[in-house]
Amino acid sequence: MTSTSTPSSRTGDTVFVQAEDLPVYCPGPNAPLWSMHPRVFIEVAKTGTALCPYCGTRYQLKDGEHVHSH
Repeated sequence: MTSTSTPSSRTGDTVFVQAEDLPVYCPGPNAPLWSMHPRVFIEVAKTGTALCPYCGTRYQLKDGEHVHSH
């Protein structure tokens, strides 16, 4: 997700993102102040899912999303 976008949808501790949201980072731009930790980029393009090493939030590509490489 870019600095101006928001996650496509959130369910519990899983954030579902679309290919257009890449690159994804955590915490997102709308995260509450109490949940802040150092910003890390989350690599979901290779496997379709990844965890934030700080807070454990799972980021997952929505079903049917395809990441096109350059």
